[in-house]
Amino acid sequence: MWSGGAKDNLTLFWGLLLSVSTIYLWPANGEICGPSIDIRNDISEFKRLENCTVVEGYLQILLIGDKTSNVNQEVFRTLSFPKLTMVTDYLLLFRVSGLDSLSTLFPNLSVIRGRNLFYNYALVIFEMTSLKDMGLYNLRNITRGAIRIEKNPELCYLDSVDWSRIMDSESNNFIAGNKQSKECGDVCPGIMEDNLSCMKTSFNDNYSFRCWNSNHCQEVCPEHCGKRACAETGKCCHAQCLGSCTEPDSDMACAACLHYFHEGRCVPDCPPGTYKFEGWRCITMDLCSSVHLPNDFDRFVIHEGECVPDCPSGFTRLDSQSMFCSACDGLCDKICYAKVIDSVDAAQSLKGCTVIKGNLHINIRRGNNIASELESFMGLIQTVTGYVRIRHSHTLGSLSFLKSLRYINGEELLEGLYAFSALDNQHLQFLWDWTQHNLTIRAGKLFFRFNPKLCVSEIRGMWEKTGITEKFEEDEFRHNGDRASCESHILKFKSNSTMSNKIKLTWERYRPPDYRDLISFILYYKEAPFQNITEFDGQDGCGSNSWNMVDVDLPQDKDMDPGVLLSPLKPWTQYAVFVRAITLVVEDKHILGAKSEVVYIRTNPSEPTMPLDVRAYSNSSSKLLVKWSRPISPNGNLTYYLVRWQQQPEDRDLYRHNYCSKELKIPIRISATGVVDMEEDTKPTKSDNGGADKGPCCPCPKSADDLKAEAEDASYRKVFENFLHNAIFTPRPPDRRRRDVFAAANATLLHGAGVNGTGLDGNGTDGEPADREYPFYETRVSGREGTEISHLQSFSVYRIDIHACNHEVKHCSAAAFVFSRTKPADKADDMAWLAGSGWRGWRARCS
Repeated sequence: MWSGGAKDNLTLFWGLLLSVSTIYLWPANGEICGPSIDIRNDISEFKRLENCTVVEGYLQILLIGDKTSNVNQEVFRTLSFPKLTMVTDYLLLFRVSGLDSLSTLFPNLSVIRGRNLFYNYALVIFEMTSLKDMGLYNLRNITRGAIRIEKNPELCYLDSVDWSRIMDSESNNFIAGNKQSKECGDVCPGIMEDNLSCMKTSFNDNYSFRCWNSNHCQEVCPEHCGKRACAETGKCCHAQCLGSCTEPDSDMACAACLHYFHEGRCVPDCPPGTYKFEGWRCITMDLCSSVHLPNDFDRFVIHEGECVPDCPSGFTRLDSQSMFCSACDGLCDKICYAKVIDSVDAAQSLKGCTVIKGNLHINIRRGNNIASELESFMGLIQTVTGYVRIRHSHTLGSLSFLKSLRYINGEELLEGLYAFSALDNQHLQFLWDWTQHNLTIRAGKLFFRFNPKLCVSEIRGMWEKTGITEKFEEDEFRHNGDRASCESHILKFKSNSTMSNKIKLTWERYRPPDYRDLISFILYYKEAPFQNITEFDGQDGCGSNSWNMVDVDLPQDKDMDPGVLLSPLKPWTQYAVFVRAITLVVEDKHILGAKSEVVYIRTNPSEPTMPLDVRAYSNSSSKLLVKWSRPISPNGNLTYYLVRWQQQPEDRDLYRHNYCSKELKIPIRISATGVVDMEEDTKPTKSDNGGADKGPCCPCPKSADDLKAEAEDASYRKVFENFLHNAIFTPRPPDRRRRDVFAAANATLLHGAGVNGTGLDGNGTDGEPADREYPFYETRVSGREGTEISHLQSFSVYRIDIHACNHEVKHCSAAAFVFSRTKPADKADDMAWLAGSGWRGWRARCS
């Protein structure tokens, strides 16, 4: 199970990207595209799908904004990718404005395999404000995973799709927050003309016609085909076909393969000499050997007939060059052999290694971000059977990247004496934090020389902690630390002031014996969720490390305290900070340095992230009940919510329907299994039928499955919220018209009555209302995640925006929104003017 950008996606990346000319095409005039395709921000990005028949990986289409909705709509009607038949992972659509149907975009998409899922889902359609129907009329199979269709205020034709014909189990599907079924005129093709062309099936106890929209039926294969796919003619496909086919009983005419694709055919298993790859096709060993993950030295391996990134749990490579796995005897150690690490590329070959059989030589003279890179590749090494030798590694500031090293066995010793040697490392100043790190040297002793920033006290600490029994002779190590401030004055911070994205610091004046020796200060800072940071964590000699550094010049006035302003920072975040004095190095002169201890400072609050899980329902003709959940990142003390609502104009298509047809029947919305409508969930309990003396019913305790489903749903919302904010959501200034609307979100509270126009007094013709812009109204809600909005127009749709706000900050979060309709008013549809000309005109239209 994984989420949005998770590690499983990496298996789709190729080191060589496997030139299209070397890949089997399906069909011969198309391409296998990937690894994965992400289309965002601009419609022009759709050109990446040209000529694709298979997207190997996921397909994400998102954040194509609403400023150009009308323009987008016209462009989408001309965009089509008829060659695309399969997506091997998942299809995700999020906030794409102007796209009202997928029928033109993907007319032949037949299979979504769901090899890797977006948090349990193979199809996600989320907050698509323009989408009116899915229109995936050739979608025949979702092999693995569920669907999540949520918060699409105009989306209809959800009850007319029989998902049991597309997927093996629909019990985990989540369909909620879309247009209510009673507002949808879901009419399948042929019903209005008495020319019934769609099949009827029973799904969720609802026996009705099945279609994707008013133009396309849902294809239902004949019963005699069983679980086999079928062609448009209704004839059964070959048993190895999946989805559909162009010719019956041909394994070369399939839209997709039930098992594997090999040289133009669908086969039950990969033939000898080929190997399964990405769960759907067969490749040769040569092709497998050329595949590797991005920034990964290791090639894919072959295990149980499949080409995979690495050996599974309980197995290990026979050797570093092997493409095959062997079972471990007990817990798996990944054994690697003696290696000279002279670059990050060389360190990649030790990724995942736990035992170095032989000696470990480290000789890295240059590179960027060395400490974090080395830790990612060498951080699991626990044992070196020989000796460790570190020399001329001028980029290393500490050895904490070998965070798991526990044993140096000394089976082979350098010069027959030394198990550990550090020679000429110009910036090495810290070994390990000996309060947390345990290291045992089983044979041999230490050699340190010409490490000018490494104090002898550091060497003594290693000598005492590693089990060496010989007496420590300080004279042996006198050629170390000659340029270090091994005796340091402790600087103290005098003041700090914080803002949401800034910290201003001052510290005490420092006056060495000769003030001319003081050059400047360097202030170090980094995010620190926990107060367990040492100054050497993540440092290397090139300054590319996890600490941010700011050079601070000496104040011109010698009597002024030095200081600095740090920005930009994250709101409501704890930072670790320390400062160090930079002094002049003079030969044969004792150096007295100065530095502070690591201190922790938290920035001020800021506007929160969006509220979660907004839902609304009507309990009368003039009220809406709204509920939501707290935001993931309050960025401070959350004090109130700003609730804003606006009446929406009616869909003009509703005024064009032929409501006189006796055949028009609105389907009844059947909720997806496990999904409870908010209206049902919030009704008061009723007395038991057995009599009033039993009192009100108590809600039944939730089962383990119910609790698990709730936990997964909450986890999904958190994953999606993080995905939204960290990866794809960037606020942009709205256009002039909407700028006035959103300016009200942080303005004085409006006290409007909330009674808007009915929309029936415009200048439209044939009973159609004129388009109009309704005003926004707002209120504040404190201490709870819910409110009741009253004084609303009956049987009208409202958009409701929820902003989370902190009293310490001026601005609120971006809005989470929901659409909901009030109930019809009693007698509102009674026509007192039946005898008038309006009734005669209506009768004429129905005749």
